[in-house]
Order: sequence, then C-alpha cells, then structure tokens
Amino acid sequence: MAEGTSGRRRFSDKWGKHELDVLAVLSSAFPQWLTSRQIAQRVKAYADSYGELADQAAKAAFAKQFQRDRAKLAAMGIAIESRQPEYSSKSEGQDFASYRLQLGDEPRVRLCFKPEDMSVLAAANYLARSMSMSSESEQPDTSRISRTAPRVPQTPIPGLGLDSIAPGLGTQTIPDVLVKVIDSRRFAATIDVDGEHINVAYTDSDDLATYVLEHPGAAIVSPQEAVDAFHRRLRAAESLQSIEEYEKDANAHKDVDADNAIDDSEPTNGHARKQSFQTGSEVDRRLRLMLFLSAHLGEEFTLEELADRFIGKPNTPEEQKKSVNVIRKDINTLTTVSDDGEMAGSQFFDIDWSLLDAEGIVSATNSLGLERLAGISPQYLSMLTASVSYLAHSPLLPNEQRTQAENLYQRLQQHVRPGQTPWLSLTGYELEPHNFNIVKRAIDSGSLLDMQYTDGAGSTRRRLVAPVKIYVDEGIYNVALWTDVAKAAPEDKQDIVLRNAAINKANGKPRTWQVLHIARIEQAKIVEPTCKLEIPDMPLSELRKWSFDNGTATSFITDAKDMPFIQNLPDATVEPCGKGEKVNLIVSSDSWFVAFCIAHARHLVAVGPETLRSMIVARAQRELSVVQRTED
Repeated sequence: MAEGTSGRRRFSDKWGKHELDVLAVLSSAFPQWLTSRQIAQRVKAYADSYGELADQAAKAAFAKQFQRDRAKLAAMGIAIESRQPEYSSKSEGQDFASYRLQLGDEPRVRLCFKPEDMSVLAAANYLARSMSMSSESEQPDTSRISRTAPRVPQTPIPGLGLDSIAPGLGTQTIPDVLVKVIDSRRFAATIDVDGEHINVAYTDSDDLATYVLEHPGAAIVSPQEAVDAFHRRLRAAESLQSIEEYEKDANAHKDVDADNAIDDSEPTNGHARKQSFQTGSEVDRRLRLMLFLSAHLGEEFTLEELADRFIGKPNTPEEQKKSVNVIRKDINTLTTVSDDGEMAGSQFFDIDWSLLDAEGIVSATNSLGLERLAGISPQYLSMLTASVSYLAHSPLLPNEQRTQAENLYQRLQQHVRPGQTPWLSLTGYELEPHNFNIVKRAIDSGSLLDMQYTDGAGSTRRRLVAPVKIYVDEGIYNVALWTDVAKAAPEDKQDIVLRNAAINKANGKPRTWQVLHIARIEQAKIVEPTCKLEIPDMPLSELRKWSFDNGTATSFITDAKDMPFIQNLPDATVEPCGKGEKVNLIVSSDSWFVAFCIAHARHLVAVGPETLRSMIVARAQRELSVVQRTED
C-alpha cells in the first residue's frame, strides 16, 4: 500500500490480484446483484483505497478503477453485466447501477480433450474468439456504433472457461499464417448464400464485395453499413466508361464519389481484433489456473504437472524449478488472507497445505461457486465446433493438423444440437470445394476423371482428363489437369477427350495442360485408365504462367495514383493516366475480373475490353435489381 495525498491508501496491483478480487466477490454473491457501494465495501482493495465513497472524488476514482478491472475481465472472456435500479436518486446517495457475473441461462459443457487435440483446439479457439462479438449489457444507441467495430451479430461471448477443461491451451503455438490471416480480417458480416447464413470475416468493403460477387446467390444480411457499402460499389460499376471513350475525352475523369468522406473500406479509428487471451500475463495465468481448479475440486495435481500445463514444458531443470515456484506463488495469491485476519476478496479455495508442503501436491476445495465458470457455454461450443470444421477443410493448417481437426470435429458435433453450428468463412480462404475429395482420390489412385465443368466464359463443358496435382493460390483450390489421355481412355469415353489442343506460341507444340478452379467442377466420376499414362512433371510456376498466357488482356484506369489494391496484382503493368493510372493485366478468369472491377468500382473510371465492361455493367445491374426486388 502507498499513502495518497488525501490520507487514503492507494491500492497497488503489484501481484495482479485486483481483478481476481472483483471476480471472487461477484461470484460468491451470484445470482444477487451488487451495487457499486457494495462492491467497494466487499473488495478489500477498493475499501482500502476509497473508504465509504464519501466524496465525489472517491466515487469517480472507484468508478474508473472498477470499469478498468471489468474491461480486463471481459477481454479474458468473463463478462460482468449491469442493470439500472428501479428507483435511484443522487440526492439520496444511492447507486445508479448494480452488477453481477454474466453466466448465461444454460449450464456449461465439460468435455475431455486429448493432448494431441491441443494445437488444433488453440487455433480453433483463436478463430472462434475472433469471429465472436463482445457483448456489453449496456448497449449504446446502435446508430452511434462505429462502422469499423468488428462484430458478427448474434454470436456468443467467448468463455475463458475452456481452459478449465483444456489445461495447457494457453501454452500452445498458433501458426503465424493463421494469426496473420485472421487478424487482417478485422470486420465481420452475415452473408446469405442460397438460404444459409454464413459469418464472414473480411479485410475491407472491397474485400467483402469480392466475396459476395464470387458466390452467386449471395447477399449481405448485416450489418447495414456493409450492405450500403456494397450498393455504392454496384452503382459505381454501372457508370464505368470504356477505355476507348475515356482516352478520347481526357476530361471525362469522374470526380471522386462524394461519400469518400465516409468510406469504410479501411479502418480509421484503430479498431482491430483484440489479441487472444493466450498471453503470459500473471492475471491471465491465474484466471486459467483458478478455473481449472474450480472444475476439479478435490482432485490432486502436482506442482510440476500444473507448471507444465499453465507455463509450458521446461527445457532444463532450472526452468522447471522456476515454473514450479511461479505456480506455488499463484496458489498463495489465490488463497491470500489479509493482515488483520479477515479473508481477502481473492481467497477462492481451501488448500490442503500439509499435502502441498509435504509432497508438492495441490488439492483445492470451496471455490466460492466459481465452478459455474468452468467449461464451455452451449453457444460458444457451437462457434468452436464451426471453427474446428472450417480449419479441417481450409488450407490454413498443415495436413496433419487438418486430419486431427476433422477427428476433433467428429467428437465435438455430438455435443451440439442439430442445426446449431454456425457457418463461417474468411475471405480468400475457401473451404474445400464440393468435388475436392473425388479429384484427390483420382490423383492418389492414378485414375482419369470424367468431369463436367464451367469454363471462364460461363459455358458448361465435359471432358476426360488426368488430374495431377492440387494447389492453392490465395486461398482458391486449383487442379492441374493433363489432357492428352486418348491412349488411356476407354472406348466409350473417347468422344470427350480433347483432340484439338491450343498451340503453345513459345515452342509450337500443343498445350496438354489445363488449370481449373475445382469449384467450377459441377460433376465428376472416376474412370479407370486402360493403360498407365506417362505424364511429365510440371512445376507450379510453369502452370501458373501457362494459365496467364491463355488469359484475356484487360485494362482499367483508376481515379488516383498508388492505389494499394494494385500492388497485389501479379504481373500487372502500370502507367500514368491523368489523375490516376492505367493498369494492364492478363487474367485467366473473366468472372474473377468482373467481380474485381465491381468490388473496386469506386476507385475506377474506365475498364476494357468492351466485352468485359458490358459484363461488369450487366452484373451490377442484375445485383441491384435483386436488391430492389428484395426491398419491395
């Protein structure tokens, strides 16, 4: 303690107990509501610092400290809800709010996890927490909510209680690529795709528009600002000029759209996803330890075992000794008694001290009811299950972890009610397409594939090919196909073998490779070859180059220079053009270019060639007409 200028002692949070005191007091009182005055009187740190809240300065100091502690707990997944009393009056010195833990109406779910689940579970928990919306009971006017506040409507508050049944979760290493992808997609929206609602995390409004346009039948449900941003891009796409018209009339540059002043494509107030709770802070570790012991009252754990779970595996005996001492200190903190003999707020447990001193074994009882926080809420279990499923079928985890994720998903879904698992997605990282498994089986078995697919122009074709390798470019699954399969094709399949391959201008030989998005394959059947094909190895770099060599030459003109989205376009050439720049690009997919131009239409003034510009305008008008019919 330290003396303040007013004579009152100021509380020092040196040992990281402040938030734990608040948690203990509210937990022991649950389900009762406690007023500010009651909390200040029962939490020893507040009582020492602010006395009986006799003056306005003390009240203001208490309110500031309590809200800070409340925010820290909420960031770790433990929410404190508030309500306004029915009757209150400042003149009578009564409080204007009362508080209690937000535990939900349903009991928490407790499951058993295997050690090999931990790495996948940690990654899924990171994704689930990032997709979830922090929910304060004191909701402000929705019209004043910042457009850059990341959220998904109607998603649950993540629970720190997962650590109580999955000890060691906080010591896991999450793949850097996963963290980077999730953290860069700081916004979230609900998308309707053919009647299914999907929670989509995205980078900016251009990114979300691209996602919607690349999924036919998709529509943004919420939030409203995302809907409005998409409509602005559709209206801008209707007005795009042709390259020829623009270059004939140098004065045809459009002014920047008036609503650029409220453009929501990039965050302006610094809102970003909060870092996962998996940190090394003392308070965080003690909260996880506290919840774990609450879920296992009466059970025995060695200090070494707790140190391994909550700090990590040691590399040397010295590290283990240090970790054991840290855990012992944590146990002492969670069972502190004040100098005057009164129980401090954070005395969560009774510990068998003789057992601890003699054998280094921790056995706790009497948790002040904190076992209510142990485990996962049914809502959060649904989001966690969805996250595990997504990671099992997306390219964000290594193959061995994806296999483990699929195994974990099969176990988790047994505890989720049918229809309760939400759909979720990250822009640019699609799930495995519908026919992914059959394509992979054909590759593994050396078989041919009778496939019906949609080409870049939107036409449906049928062809017999030999799938060779699957690869992912910017989250999109592609398959490299060998088309020279006539000698291995059965007699009844000869009519769908490619006979007139395009000529490679570089060497004058027929092109015998085809690169296709797996999502374009509508139907596929495995066909046994009549003989083994000798297929040359083709590096991915050559396959990518081939797909661009057979693409369409396109151009677009921006309304300003140095637009950031241009930097991500491979092999694009840029030249000055009026106030903006002219970008020349070879695209392998016309539909991709249509979606790209509409998504970035508010930054473009002209597009070519005319055939694609017409497709862009027609697609924008069709999307707007669908929106209009829906509103009517």
